[in-house]
Amino acid sequence: MRGRIPVLWGARRWRYLGVSAVALGADMGAFVALIQTGVAAAGASALAYGLGVAVHWWLSARVVFAAADGAARWVQKVLFVASALVGLGLTVGIVGIGARAGLDPRLAKIAAVGISFIATWLLRALVVFAPRPAAA
Repeated sequence: MRGRIPVLWGARRWRYLGVSAVALGADMGAFVALIQTGVAAAGASALAYGLGVAVHWWLSARVVFAAADGAARWVQKVLFVASALVGLGLTVGIVGIGARAGLDPRLAKIAAVGISFIATWLLRALVVFAPRPAAA
């Protein structure tokens, strides 16, 4: 499977997309609720994204990727959080810039979702859940 991005192929792709849809629902639902209560768009996007990341990790580690054990599981979690921080930075930046430019925060969030999804998908496929050689 050299040269391919493992998460993009086969049944795993559909499970990942399903997990992403559930996490996106949690993220967007929380985002809309937060902005309706008066939370600033960038702050609301950060809080909601955090909820989406927690949902995504919980589901991804159980139904999409091979679960690691012991120390490997902690490495997986740290890398997952690192990939989430990349997505968080992109999301908060895009939503913040969009809101300052007068764009509806929900539209800015939708743009951020697409860009963040691609970035985190690639990071998770190539780094976080990439098969690792067994320790000797």
